[in-house]
Amino acid sequence: MARRKFTPLVFENIEVTGAGAKGKAIAHAPDGRTLFIRGAVPGDVVHVRTVKKRKSYYEAIPVEFVKLSDERTQVVCEHFEHCGGCQWQNMRYERQLYYKQKEVEENLKRIGKLSLLEVDPILPAEDIFAYRNKMEFSFAPKRWLTPVEIQSGETFDDIPACGFHIAGMWNKILDIDTCHLQAEPSNEIRNFIKEKALELGMDFYNPVDRSGNLRSLMLRNTTTGEWMALLQFAEKTPLNDQLLDLVAEQFPILTSLLYVINDKANDTLYDLTVHTHSGRDYIVEKLGDLSFRIQAKSFFQTHTHQAKKLYDIVVEYAGLTGKETVYDLYSGAGSIALYLSRYAARVIGVESVKEAVEDAWENARINGVENVEFITGDMRDVFDENLWNPYGKPEIIIVDPPRAGMHPKVVQRLLEVGSDRIVYVSCNSATQARDLALLDEKYKLTRMQPVDMFPHTHHVENVVLLELRME
Repeated sequence: MARRKFTPLVFENIEVTGAGAKGKAIAHAPDGRTLFIRGAVPGDVVHVRTVKKRKSYYEAIPVEFVKLSDERTQVVCEHFEHCGGCQWQNMRYERQLYYKQKEVEENLKRIGKLSLLEVDPILPAEDIFAYRNKMEFSFAPKRWLTPVEIQSGETFDDIPACGFHIAGMWNKILDIDTCHLQAEPSNEIRNFIKEKALELGMDFYNPVDRSGNLRSLMLRNTTTGEWMALLQFAEKTPLNDQLLDLVAEQFPILTSLLYVINDKANDTLYDLTVHTHSGRDYIVEKLGDLSFRIQAKSFFQTHTHQAKKLYDIVVEYAGLTGKETVYDLYSGAGSIALYLSRYAARVIGVESVKEAVEDAWENARINGVENVEFITGDMRDVFDENLWNPYGKPEIIIVDPPRAGMHPKVVQRLLEVGSDRIVYVSCNSATQARDLALLDEKYKLTRMQPVDMFPHTHHVENVVLLELRME
């Protein structure tokens, strides 16, 4: 049966009342459905046109702003209207924090069916621009055209692009001149690579027909001043080496200049061999007095200064005396485990990604930390008595799962173990609230601390403390 053709609707004088829903503003249509509006701010009054209709909601875009909210602020980025990476850059930072805090609290009540007498105020970021230590950019043979350009009827040259994917369009790249999320020379490096690649006559990659060679660029930097650049090519050619040579010569600041040859349909690195063109194959970051080696495939918190605040909260919530055996589940490259190690008798990290566990062991070695162990395995399979029999039953457990939260089997094992305290770190307060509802059978939620790791976005990190209920 053919799908009905969607007919856009226009609603006038809509008052925006909230924010959330993946960064979209929230309002209500005359028929009672919820309106999710991109580009609006709470307090705006707008005419909108719907772009999607569902049983309980519409998605819409502003057609005209009748009244501008006093929660607005001046946008810094020239690409804000189309990029989508900083959905809330047009909202005052203190109001961003308000809506993030509100989202965490509402998820706790609505999804988790739980409540706290008092939630600690969200920890703001001191640096709200140039805060990201990792950025990824894609190349394309033709830049994405704005709706205004398309509707103009003009003919535009096929200008190659280097920038970000348009939301919901896997094959469309917004050409970026200046991004404000990473410190310089990030923009300088990216623009230089694009310019020199074109001068060399390199073809930019087209994922539709999988033609072209230059695919993507990843830039990582540390608070210690080290930089990594990794270029993805679809095939090995002499032009690759020429481009890499030019980059190395122009930017001696690059501690690590890497490349991969990727003939797959996607840009993921994890199954590819990373080659070193010049410098080291890693950069070094510091958190407190700990050093961390970061390779191309390593996971590390994207906002370094906020990561330290986050880990300090974990230490506080764990309440360690130096005698405990701590288990750090989903331990990644061991950053939380190593950060806790000085306060505990022993820390056992468990992680499913083999390369991350190798990073964790290396980070332990370079920091001289000996009271840690790192285990490779899927949490559903390895987190049981066979794991803790050699090391001792977990007295305190730290969990920092991916956005999807914990598998029900893992939640059930947490209930069976009955550790004194669980500190749950999450980048998704909705799935966290779902898991907390299941853990409520044995654990009481006693503290909660949101942390803003990603200014100008709707994302928020959240840390909670669970304490075993007394029988």
